[in-house]
Order: sequence, then C-alpha cells, then structure tokens
Amino acid sequence: MINIVLGVLGVLTLWFAVVFISDFMKNKDNLETHNTWSKVLFIGFITDFFDTLGIGSFAPTTALLKGMKQTQDRLLPGTLNAAHTIPVVLEAFIFITVINMDPTTLIAMLASATIGAYVGAGIVSHLPEQKVQKTMAVALFATAFLMLAGQLNLMPGGGEAIGLSGTKLIIAVVGNFILGALMTAGIGLYAPCMALVYLLGMSPKVAFPIMMGSCAFLMPVASVKFVKEEAIDRRAAMGITIGGVVGVLIAAYLVKSLPIKILTWLVIVVIFYTAATLLKSASKNKEIVD
Repeated sequence: MINIVLGVLGVLTLWFAVVFISDFMKNKDNLETHNTWSKVLFIGFITDFFDTLGIGSFAPTTALLKGMKQTQDRLLPGTLNAAHTIPVVLEAFIFITVINMDPTTLIAMLASATIGAYVGAGIVSHLPEQKVQKTMAVALFATAFLMLAGQLNLMPGGGEAIGLSGTKLIIAVVGNFILGALMTAGIGLYAPCMALVYLLGMSPKVAFPIMMGSCAFLMPVASVKFVKEEAIDRRAAMGITIGGVVGVLIAAYLVKSLPIKILTWLVIVVIFYTAATLLKSASKNKEIVD
C-alpha cells in the first residue's frame, strides 16, 4: 500500500519536474535581474531545513524574499509553491519510508487532507479569517500546554501508537480533512497536525510522514499551473529548490536520530510558535477591518 502511495506521488512529482525544468531551460537566458543565485540558494537551504523540522516554509520564505528584495509580490504565491514542491516531496519520501507507521492510518489521513483541500475549500475559504486564526491559536496553545505538562510529568501525556483504529481513526480522518481545508484559508497544516497526532495518543514521530505527505500530494498539481501561467520568479524558484533539497537532507537526518523526548520538545516549540503567529495575524486582520 505504501509503495502505491509513493508511486503516485512520484508520478505527480516527475510531471511537475519536467514542466518546471523545461520552462527554466527555455528561459535560462532571460532570467530575472533583481535577484542573485547566492541569496536564493541560501533562502532555500534555511527555509527547507526548518520546514523539515516542522516549522513550515512559506512564511519564512516570504519574509526572506521580501527582506532581501529577491522577487516581486505578484509572483510570490507561484514562486512559493513551485520552489518548495520538490523539497517537500523529498521530505514526504524520506519520512514515509524511514518512520514506521500503520499504512491504513497513513493513507486514510493523506487522502482525507487532500480531499479536504479540494472539497472543503469552497466552505472554509469563506469563513471569517480572523475567527479561524483565533480559534486555531487557542486550540494550539491548549495542546502545547498539555504536551508541556506531560513533559514535566505533571500529567500523563502523549503516546507511542503508530496507528489508529475505530473511533480514533475516524476522528483522525475527519480532523485531517478539516486541516486540509484550512490550508486554503491560509492556516498551515504542520502544527495542527502535530497537535492532532498528540491528542490521539500517537508518537510525535508519525506526525512527520502525515504532515509532509499531506502537503506533498497537493503541491505538484498547483505548481504546474503556476509554471504554465508564468506566474513564478524562475531564478528564485530554481535556487530555492536546489538549496532546499540540501537543507532537507541534512535536517531529515537530525529528525530521524533525535530521541523521542527531544523531538517532543521540538514539537511543543513549533506549536507554541505557530499559535503565537496565528494570534499576531488575527490582530493584524482586526486592524485592517477597523
């Protein structure tokens, strides 16, 4: 079953790679002049290194691209997707292959997130963004505090399960469907997925193949559209891709070798960081509305 999942993902990625590289080679003598290879390679390495640790790559990449003046704002959405597709797929391949997890649980959660992103997009994308951000932030803070209490032996916490069944599996599938849909409203899947895994009593390690795989199935299709519509910064996208692949390979080794206790602390930090970011975004949205 896992081989079928990886096979489908491989075909999607190969399709994207052919389109992406062909477009780049066709325009290699007419690349953007406002950016440099050294800067975009650095951005790719840093952002995908931390993406592999669960931090997420879109927000840091946006900040670095804008701060270093490496692309035009109108090209940001396409550039972000195209640049991170191959690194994220590599993350998914690595973690799905090396982290032992129940195939049924993994496939069910990957499918539900993918379906959620498409089917649920029309509903979730129309919800008030500020309320969604606040609700998710509160939920993440609550989960992070529960995890922290468990780490400090103040209460039982977490678990070691690598798969689910019955009611818990249904909750996981529905939960990941919602998280997939929330991606269309600008809410990243990584930290909420970590929280969901923890609350259902699974090992923190299994969050990585679930969250990387969920995103990996969505990105190739979207990125092909951006490339064909010439809505990407070609030098930035290619440079981030190359630097990102190197960052993923180095960071993946760290995640695989981290003891579960340390990994849990890393997850707590990521969830706290994401919750704070959501509250900050919600506050900015309120200022705009006011």
